[in-house]
Amino acid sequence: MSNPLTDIREGEPTRLVAGDTWVWMRSDLAADYPVADWGLAYKLRREGDGTVKTITAAGSGTVYTATTSHTDSNGYAAGAWHWDAYMTRTSDSARVRIATGVLTVEANSSTAADPRSHAAKVLASIEALIEGRATKDVNSYSVAGRSLSKMTPQELMQWRDYYRREVNKQQRLEAQRNGRATGRTTVVRFRT
Repeated sequence: MSNPLTDIREGEPTRLVAGDTWVWMRSDLAADYPVADWGLAYKLRREGDGTVKTITAAGSGTVYTATTSHTDSNGYAAGAWHWDAYMTRTSDSARVRIATGVLTVEANSSTAADPRSHAAKVLASIEALIEGRATKDVNSYSVAGRSLSKMTPQELMQWRDYYRREVNKQQRLEAQRNGRATGRTTVVRFRT
C-alpha cells in the first residue's frame, strides 16, 4: 500500500476523503511555465451550493505540488467539486487556465453522522421490520380522524429486494472504483 504523503501522485485526483491530507503534483508544466516565473492554483466550486475554495500549489525545481492539510480538507463538504487549474505569471499576474475537472470528496467517516447511503439506511430499516422489531402487528388503524397503514409482509419483502439490489449495485461500483473484484463474471466468446 502506498503512502500518499511520500508517494505523491502525478496529476489531479478524482476522489479524496475529507479529513485526510491531500497531496498531488504536476511535473509536466515547468517547460511551459517555469517555477521561477509562474504559480499554480486550483479554484474548486462545490456542486449544488457553489462554495468556492482555493488550493495553491508550491513550486520547487520543475515540480508544482498541491497540498491541503487534514484540518483544511475537513472543511470540504462531501460531494462533487468542479475545479479549474490556473497558472499565474508572477511578473504581471497574467492568468491561463490549463485544466478542468471534477473530483468527488467523500465524507470523513470519523465525523459524519451516518456515512451509509440512503439505500443502505432504508434496507436496514426494512430488514428490522421484517425481523419482527415492529412494535405492533396491526396493518392499519385510525385515531381522531387520522389513519395510518403499514405495509404488508409481501410489500416489505418487495421493497427489501429492491433496496438490496441498490446497495449491491453501489458496492460493486465502489469496488470497481477502488480496483477490487466486483463479484461479477464476464464471459467472452470468440468466433473464428
